Amino acid sequence: MLQAVVSLAAMAMMINLSMAANYTVGAPNGGWDQSTDLTTWASSQTFLVGDNLIFQYTTNHDVTEVSKPDFDSCSASNPLQPPHSGGLTLISLTSAGSRYFICGSAGHCLGGMKVQIDIFAASSPPPSTTPSLPPPPPPATPPLPSLPPFHHHHLPPLPRLHHPLPPLPPFRLPHQEPPRRAHLRHQRLPSAIQFPPHL
Repeated sequence: MLQAVVSLAAMAMMINLSMAANYTVGAPNGGWDQSTDLTTWASSQTFLVGDNLIFQYTTNHDVTEVSKPDFDSCSASNPLQPPHSGGLTLISLTSAGSRYFICGSAGHCLGGMKVQIDIFAASSPPPSTTPSLPPPPPPATPPLPSLPPFHHHHLPPLPRLHHPLPPLPPFRLPHQEPPRRAHLRHQRLPSAIQFPPHL
């Protein structure tokens, strides 16, 4: 029983991972570095709950998640989690909202190495950046003329018949004679039937 539950849980995780999108930060024309316009990159993506961020970087960088005020001031002194290092970091986007990442190396955040990730629930689409058009006007059709209400007393009376119809004669089946019986002739059968002798 436990093995079945574990198997089902593993299958559910695999299905969830197969449905999730993986985003390599800054790709395809850049990465987690000071030369990539990470703000433009992030605004061109739609991140949903369940997606993953993949940070690829050189060892002189790190990935530090911070609060909005620390993001704005490029302060890595109060990280929300210990900084990630090693050149490859995977961050799962587990809930809707905004998350803020900076490089904690001195001067790198001020040099543009920071990104805000806005995550949307899978069932709600991101807000539209193009103005929505008003619905088209209904087709121009002339209004239907209004009819007066129907009352039965507006109908003309039915004409009355002055001459009643004559009664119908009673229904009778045509006379049929009883069927005649054919006279059967009695034929006399031989009194004894002879069979050939046994061989």
